[in-house]
Amino acid sequence: MKQSDIRIKPASHPSIEAKCQEIGFTMPSDLYIGTLLKTLIASKPAGNFLELGTGIGLSLSWMVDGLDKFGKIISIDNDPELTGIVSAIFEQDPRVKILCQDGAEFIKTFEGDKFDLIFADAWPGKYSELDETLSMLKVGGMYVIDDMDPQPNWPEGHAEKAKILVELLENRTDFTLTKMNWSTGIILMTKLK
Repeated sequence: MKQSDIRIKPASHPSIEAKCQEIGFTMPSDLYIGTLLKTLIASKPAGNFLELGTGIGLSLSWMVDGLDKFGKIISIDNDPELTGIVSAIFEQDPRVKILCQDGAEFIKTFEGDKFDLIFADAWPGKYSELDETLSMLKVGGMYVIDDMDPQPNWPEGHAEKAKILVELLENRTDFTLTKMNWSTGIILMTKLK
């Protein structure tokens, strides 16, 4: 078995990769986190999902691929160019809602249904507004973050922030946690109470 042998990609994936090249987007998610997200989302029929940090939409393409016909996903980014690109890709899919909004503001003012899975791929929901974000999950809901192993684009001092975040998450008693030195460094948590 070779983990790099990923045979089936989302239908929208090639066009999103081409758009990355076209606009010079340098922070796309890797395939591994995509396959994991698809698998986790597929485990939650008719689920309600949140992605914080749409980016160019690569992770979102995998998440949408895992949705059943009753599932729905909100994806948020504060970059209007990126949300415009991603909105055009998913505009025909009524299960997907793309918001161009500050993630911290969304988290602080959110009053909707709790989520089955949150993928926090932005500062808000990961390094800020953490407690508020975790409270948005249902019991049994999953919290997923990546980029927890050192990355070449980390600014000076970020490694210490990542270490502090891991310690905070490990000390929570309302979640169970798995750390994976795989992909870009994944933490997967499930809410217990």
